[in-house]
Amino acid sequence: MTEQVSPLVTFYKHGWENYQQALVKTIASLSSEQLALPIAAHSRSIGELLDHMIGARFNWFHLWMGEGDPDLDWNDGEENDEPAVYKAASLVAIFEKSWHVISSGLDRWTSADLEQLFSPPASHQAWLRDQGLEEEPAHIRQWIVWHVMEHEIHHGGELSLALGTYGLESFYTW
Repeated sequence: MTEQVSPLVTFYKHGWENYQQALVKTIASLSSEQLALPIAAHSRSIGELLDHMIGARFNWFHLWMGEGDPDLDWNDGEENDEPAVYKAASLVAIFEKSWHVISSGLDRWTSADLEQLFSPPASHQAWLRDQGLEEEPAHIRQWIVWHVMEHEIHHGGELSLALGTYGLESFYTW
């Protein structure tokens, strides 16, 4: 007998997919100048915030859990010098690529899959040690999915506040 897909994963996917669509629609409407606006004084720009969100998707879904094609290019296809110049089309493309990886996993994981334990990538542990920080423990898939989701919700709030500060339309659609 085949195990059914977890209702928890089904719950994650529907809400997260709506969030993804609203986020992509908002990003697509932003100019490079708007993406360069700081979220707050002495803070990262809107584009840097979005890049940070992409980085979390890559780190947790690909590096930790091995999701997605190993040859998938998670970059936006541009080599940027400091300071980075973000383009909406490039950010949208990578959000869509990364969403495909997330969505594919959410469609296929079972309740048992949510309990799978993942050890941190060696490169991540080395980076933590170099920073003088404690090494990361192993995490189960369910924790990782929730962690990435809460990360996006947190930074989505920052994004919404920044957009509102500059009189730009927020992606929250209630």
